[in-house]
Amino acid sequence: MLMPLTLKKINAQVVGVHLDHGELVGQLKLISGVWKFKAVGYTAEGHVVPGGGPLTDRHNMTFATLDEAAVNAGLTGS
Repeated sequence: MLMPLTLKKINAQVVGVHLDHGELVGQLKLISGVWKFKAVGYTAEGHVVPGGGPLTDRHNMTFATLDEAAVNAGLTGS
């Protein structure tokens, strides 16, 4: 199970989703009034893999509101 995730506002429509040690694992994007999770991972060489990473199975999960507890529950199952 993943540790609690931290949300960091990038702008009014994009929020970064980070592991407890700071690694970016995705973004929440406000699309048509709904927050949609976009997973991101990295290759061994450090290249970005859209839709990849530890939360790839949660890619495109939606949230009605930007609530850190609800996002953690949805993305980590805790």
